[in-house]
Amino acid sequence: MNCSGCLIGVSLGPGDPGLITRRAYEVLERRDAHWAYPVRKTKGSSFALEIVNRAGLNPPGPASPLVFPMTSEPLELAKAWQVAAQTLLPVLGGGRDVAFLVEGDASTYAAFGYLSKAVKALDATVVTQTIPGVSAYHAAAARLGTPLGDNDDAVAILPAAYGVAVLDRLLNDFDTLVLLKVKPLLDELIAWLRRRGLLRHARFVEKVGTPEERIVEDISVLEGEVVHYLSLLLVKNPARPRGRLIRGCRPKSFYHA
Repeated sequence: MNCSGCLIGVSLGPGDPGLITRRAYEVLERRDAHWAYPVRKTKGSSFALEIVNRAGLNPPGPASPLVFPMTSEPLELAKAWQVAAQTLLPVLGGGRDVAFLVEGDASTYAAFGYLSKAVKALDATVVTQTIPGVSAYHAAAARLGTPLGDNDDAVAILPAAYGVAVLDRLLNDFDTLVLLKVKPLLDELIAWLRRRGLLRHARFVEKVGTPEERIVEDISVLEGEVVHYLSLLLVKNPARPRGRLIRGCRPKSFYHA
C-alpha cells in the first residue's frame, strides 16, 4: 500500500468499527496519507467518518470533505464528481496518497467508483486501489442469524428503486432478495410482500452495526413510517423449489465431488 499518489478506496463496513479490516486499518493509521470522505451537503456530517472516529482513529491532518448530493439528476452528479476530482488531483499530483473513506464496501453501490473515473478523466496516470470490506447485507444476515444462500440457492441484490413490478418477476427465480435503499418505497414493498404472502419471511434492518441499529421482524408495523436511508430488506422465498436454477442450468456443486 505504499504506492505514491494512489487514490485508495478504504472500505469501512456498515457501521461497526470492529468490522474494519486489518488492511483498511493499515492505511488509516498511516500519517502520510490524506483523508477524503463523502458528505451530502457542505459542512454536513459524514457517516463514513463517524465509523472511523468510533474506531478511535482521526485524520493525520486537514482532510477533504467531498460533497456528493442525494440526487439522481445526472448533470448535478457529474458536476459533483468533477469538483471532487479537482479537489484531490493536486494532492495526488504532489505524490501523496489519498484514503477515501467508504461506508460498506467500495465496490458495491459506492461513490468510490464514480470518483475514480472522474479522477482518471483528469489524469489517466493516477493509480487507484480498492480495499474490500463488509457490505451491509452481509452484516445484516449475520445479525439475523440467517444465511443469504445455501448450496445452490440463487440470491439477488438490487436497489428497491427497480420497483415492485421488476421484483415480482425476480421472485420467481431467486430464493433470497436483498433490497437496498428501501426508504422511498417501503410502504409499497410492504403491500407487495403482503400480496405475495411473504411478510413473515421478510426482515428490516436499519443502520446495522451502529449504536442506532434497528431490526424489525414484523415489518407491517413500519407502514407509514419514514425510515433511515441506510436500511434494507432481506426477503426469503420459501415457495420457490429449492435449488431450481434460472434456465434450468445446474452448475457443479462445491459440496460434491
